[in-house]
Amino acid sequence: MKNEVIMLREGFSASPVPAEIRERMKGKTYRVNDDIDLDDLSYLNVRYLDFSHSIADGELIVHKSLAKEVLEIFEMLFEAEYEIEKIKLCDEYDGDDEASMSDNNSSAFNFRNVAGTQELSLHALGRAIDINPLYNPYIVGEKVSPANGTPYVDRTLDFPHKINHHDLAYKVFASKGWLWGGDWTNSKDYQHFYKPKGNPVKSAVDKLKKLVTD
Repeated sequence: MKNEVIMLREGFSASPVPAEIRERMKGKTYRVNDDIDLDDLSYLNVRYLDFSHSIADGELIVHKSLAKEVLEIFEMLFEAEYEIEKIKLCDEYDGDDEASMSDNNSSAFNFRNVAGTQELSLHALGRAIDINPLYNPYIVGEKVSPANGTPYVDRTLDFPHKINHHDLAYKVFASKGWLWGGDWTNSKDYQHFYKPKGNPVKSAVDKLKKLVTD
């Protein structure tokens, strides 16, 4: 797939990752690997409303195949005046995911494993986006990420910027076929929206068919 320049409207654009951004990424959110190349990624400018309800401009990096729909997702959130505190590349935090989350930074690409595992995260493939992570922490067992997100673990409480099935972010991402970590069974990742490569339902059906026929 060609890595195109996309101009959705003022404040919403995508392009191949520029040279100066590539330099910022090296050794922080990107290292040479067999799974993804910088040419597979797109650099996005998006516009959003921050927590003071002021218009702000943010940066994201996602897989090039998702660039247009991610622009459309953030345009929909912007039009609906959905508040996001900040949207910076994880390179601003030297690739430290905990630091980015603790600062309530919404972000996408970061070549890293799933926290506490050796499994490559979908963030490493540019296929996941975290929204307002401080208020929507990742919870597995007794561990909460970011650690300062502990006050927001109890999802029965009412507080601003909480993502659930009634939240606009959930509805907008779901409308584009993205899945949500808040629906997981063995852990909860309330900040996390992701789109695996291919059709996850079809993949599951294909696996079942293979088991039956083998």
